[in-house]
Amino acid sequence: MRVTTIIKFIKKLLRKTRSKPASTDTHHIIPRNQHKISKNDISTNALKVLNRLNSSGFQAYLVGGSVRDLMLGKAPKDFDVATNATPTQIRGLFRNARIIGRRFKLVHIIFQRDIIEVATFRSGEEEDDSNQQTNERGMLVRDNVYGSLDQDAWRRDFTVNSLYYNINDASIIDITGGVTDIHDHVLRMIGDPVVRYQEDPVRMLRAIRFSAKLHFSLAPETASPLPKLSHLIRHVSGSRLFDEMTKLYQCGEAESVQRLLIEHGLFEQLFEQTHLLLNNDAYPIKALMGNALESTDARIRDGKPVTPAFLYAILLWFPMMEKAQQLQKDEELAPLAALEKAMTHVITLQNKVIGIPKRFSQVIREIWVLQFRFNKRQGGRALHLLEHPRFRAAYDFLALRALAGDESMELAQWWTDFQEKDAYEQNVMIEALAPLPVKKPRRRRKPKILAS
Repeated sequence: MRVTTIIKFIKKLLRKTRSKPASTDTHHIIPRNQHKISKNDISTNALKVLNRLNSSGFQAYLVGGSVRDLMLGKAPKDFDVATNATPTQIRGLFRNARIIGRRFKLVHIIFQRDIIEVATFRSGEEEDDSNQQTNERGMLVRDNVYGSLDQDAWRRDFTVNSLYYNINDASIIDITGGVTDIHDHVLRMIGDPVVRYQEDPVRMLRAIRFSAKLHFSLAPETASPLPKLSHLIRHVSGSRLFDEMTKLYQCGEAESVQRLLIEHGLFEQLFEQTHLLLNNDAYPIKALMGNALESTDARIRDGKPVTPAFLYAILLWFPMMEKAQQLQKDEELAPLAALEKAMTHVITLQNKVIGIPKRFSQVIREIWVLQFRFNKRQGGRALHLLEHPRFRAAYDFLALRALAGDESMELAQWWTDFQEKDAYEQNVMIEALAPLPVKKPRRRRKPKILAS
């Protein structure tokens, strides 16, 4: 009990040290004539929420990424609100509101397809231990200690995400020095990065994502702890990691994300099987991943759909192939049996870190299996494969493998041409292939006649 008390006391001191670092500016207000954010750029639904909270006697501000993006001249995807109203009070003002979350209680106010997320100001102080709890690793497992705007600002992750826009006078409240960091294109963790990463290791992935997405450099004190603390990411739940990795690789800067993950020691924790093969000359893994990530970024820019299953199929392809070859050699399994066992092994091992939902792991398996059917084109096989529901994803996978040198360009080009032909021309292409080998009929043995 005494040890627990000491730990809590130390954590209080760390938070108090974090709350007012000497290196950043103190609380100040930036008037409308010193920034370029206009109410016309703010979602009408977000304005409705802000106006109702304010008119009901509460403080309410636009906060976080939307303010940051508006300052950068970008169109925000989401508009979040921070207020001193509690979740219950917020729900009482909006019939279309619902309280969500266990670790952090938030309120979602739903306007058909648009959702405005509203959070109550949080405090960094442990005044009520029942509302703020950490586990033995220092990770926050519950955090519903409410506080003031100033306390809430120091509780956020990065300075650039800690800006508050006041619709009453169109001013920006900057408590942590976020405006300066936006101008300098620097991503800086608020407070002691070591403590903040220990509280929530996912902040390491957020640092990577924002750095890549915004084209901001990581502040030295924000970047330096990453390699030493990267192992903490394995303590995060697999389902949460899957969601975070999907955001990472679908932020439109997947190539930069991959470089930063490797540079800061996070990739080896997240994809250990793949990391072990990165420098293996037997596999063109870097080329395949580079092509896939470039293609993903292009699809995001063009507004085309991207499925996580495809990227995981890319990331785990060579570990699966190596395992299949090992099983054929060591256990003398037939190729198909080795493939099935290798797929299960690699996906199961990956799931211990990042939980891939079954609806995606099944697609991964199908993309992999179809790779072995592309060479079998004679007869009706090519037409049957063309009708497979996963054909397009599998073909894209084949094309990327060919570009990386893992498959022949001739085969990929044949399938590219085949899709563009009409039925007659497709039959001509099939007939031009080498015919299927004719199987000789098995000779029936004559029964032996036993001598009487």
